[in-house]
Amino acid sequence: MRIIARKTLIQFWESNPQYADGCASLEAWYHEVKQADWSSPTDIKAKYRSASILKSGRVVFNISGNKYRLVVYINFSSKIVYIRFIGTHRQYDQIEVETI
Repeated sequence: MRIIARKTLIQFWESNPQYADGCASLEAWYHEVKQADWSSPTDIKAKYRSASILKSGRVVFNISGNKYRLVVYINFSSKIVYIRFIGTHRQYDQIEVETI
């Protein structure tokens, strides 16, 4: 899968030192997804059982033992994963996940 944009992940832990503990988990997620070949939400659930598949094409991943939430939009036909949001649960609760 092609991931747009890794820079969002890096900025998350570099600009917020209190979130640096998520760096290793986000890097692991990035490398796993980059090697993946998802063609449907079922493929995601096979690897990430705790991922939430939303009807808007978005998927919510739990990062660092559910300490952080990562929201992506996936275009399965183009094999592109668009990073839409990364943050804490409190920050996640303040967004409109279906439209972000």
